[in-house]
Amino acid sequence: MVRRNSNAPSIPVVATIDVGTTSTRAILFSQNGEELAKHQIEYSTTASEAPDESTNTDQFRRRSSLMRHNEPIFTAEGIAISITDDIEIENNQASVGPTLRFPQPGWVECMPVHILANAVQCLVACLITLRKINQNPELKVKYKVKAIGIANMRETTIVWHRKTGKPLSGGITWTDTRTSEIIQHLERITDQSKKDELKQKTGLPLSTYFSASKLRWLLDNDDAIREEYEKGEGNLMFGTVDTWLIYHLTREKTFVSDVTNASRTYFMDLETKDYDDELLDFWDIDPTRIHLPKIVSSSEFYGSFNSPNLSNLGFHNKITQEAYDILKTISGVPICGCLGDQSASLVGQLAVKPGSAKCTYGTGCFLLYNTGTRKLISNHGTLTTLGYWFPTLKGDDGKPHYALEGSIAVAGSIVQWLRDNLKLIEDAKDIGPLASRVSNSGGVVFIPAFSGLYAPYWDGGSRGTIFGMTQYTSSSHIARAALEGVCFQVRAILRAMAEDAGGSRDFLEEALNTQHENQPLSQLAVDGGMSKANEVLQIQADILGPCVTVKRAAISECTALGAAIAAGLSFKDEQDRVWKDLDDVIEKINGDDDANNTFTAKLPDVDRRKIWKRWEKAVDRAKGWLEDDA
Repeated sequence: MVRRNSNAPSIPVVATIDVGTTSTRAILFSQNGEELAKHQIEYSTTASEAPDESTNTDQFRRRSSLMRHNEPIFTAEGIAISITDDIEIENNQASVGPTLRFPQPGWVECMPVHILANAVQCLVACLITLRKINQNPELKVKYKVKAIGIANMRETTIVWHRKTGKPLSGGITWTDTRTSEIIQHLERITDQSKKDELKQKTGLPLSTYFSASKLRWLLDNDDAIREEYEKGEGNLMFGTVDTWLIYHLTREKTFVSDVTNASRTYFMDLETKDYDDELLDFWDIDPTRIHLPKIVSSSEFYGSFNSPNLSNLGFHNKITQEAYDILKTISGVPICGCLGDQSASLVGQLAVKPGSAKCTYGTGCFLLYNTGTRKLISNHGTLTTLGYWFPTLKGDDGKPHYALEGSIAVAGSIVQWLRDNLKLIEDAKDIGPLASRVSNSGGVVFIPAFSGLYAPYWDGGSRGTIFGMTQYTSSSHIARAALEGVCFQVRAILRAMAEDAGGSRDFLEEALNTQHENQPLSQLAVDGGMSKANEVLQIQADILGPCVTVKRAAISECTALGAAIAAGLSFKDEQDRVWKDLDDVIEKINGDDDANNTFTAKLPDVDRRKIWKRWEKAVDRAKGWLEDDA
């Protein structure tokens, strides 16, 4: 029999549910950021199981076989993982088809109920671990979950029925590009003054990236959703992943979205932090026909945890009675922190002071630059987004904080491509040693624009291009040029952000002794799969130059930690909080600086400037590659 919460003295723990593009995890954090328990489920995909009639065994790696033989499988970041007590891989045969689906070229769908079920199962596994820890007789004061936070992939669009709670289609993920024609049409018919007005309100360009075009596509093309919309009976509910999870995990069925997620829909005005009628009209969305979640802060009481009835949602895999029993131990615990994944990483990296920045090297690469309470609209190719909003804190810390954001489409996935397509390496971890066999790229420049160039270039017509090969070129030169291609884009984004923030666009080129109060950035905090390779971070430091130090996060799960911090700060009474304020967070979590996690430039300035100019020339030549096909 599982005992429910008691009022006995306890050590506070924050639980985080972190839903990513290719996996879901739950982590229990202590006050000092220690992971007490962790469980991750890597999604099954339509690409991970071969069709019955397929004889192409090289293309499809059967996860059921991997599960039997405990062989490694690779995450979206190119990191090899094996099944352990902490990580499991979905077996398609054990669920109603795969969680991540690729029905057509450019289409990427997720199954919302599977994601919810994965979140519940990860949480159960963590609670079982916590129970084992608490059974240690030497532990006089037991751990107790005090709050729950949520971090999630942003922009992913889900529509469900108000009466049943069931999704009416697969969720359209942020990487899905099926809405290209919608965006191209709007680009053609919208004059520049209107585009500028839209960007002032949203901080965003017109792009397939954001939720608005995905919802518009569903209303136009999904029969079930279109019919309900036309009926106008108010049964449709729209939300991003945070809304979907909070709605189904709270006793109150709370229907909300935090500002960091809402700011990525293209429906929210950054100033008012609410829906804007003109934006809804632009996308021809009638809010009387489809419910939009209330926009709330990143750190407040959303609702009390309650186990969802997965069978009622059409998920019939057996959730054991033990699992439901242990979930009762956190019944009523507040869900009270929520951040979109990149904002969560900003907070988890402790980049909470204006002028601080973080870079996450995942499947793609995401940079956020904290601009504090100032909303800066970029004129140099980056986006403006909400960084976080912790209203319980005093002074400026309690006000909404904005960020400039730049994203790179291809980062960790370039490692996968080198491994799976070119067969240059057998394992993702081999990329660093291969690239380090040479001291430079031998004149090779690799533009990894497999799906176009994102910030600050925004050229959808670019494609992956390799320049400068000779008979001297080896696999090591190509590998190094590929890594440099990611790092050069990071530099380009930081230059754009510096100029938007009022600093010198050329601050990376200026001598250290000229940098005083005008230096917009002195340290780049990094995390994500590729950041585990020292070789990658040294290349990044060399390309950025001596003005910026690259510092790897001591705690690897920064995204989940950020959501935990949001939840731990949410209580109105300071004495009830897990951390009193952001200074307390930094003091308890930051720890000692580790020289092994700090990287500074070693490349001479003259060499760095030379390779940067070569990169810029290569980008110019790669742009508009598809335009000649017309």
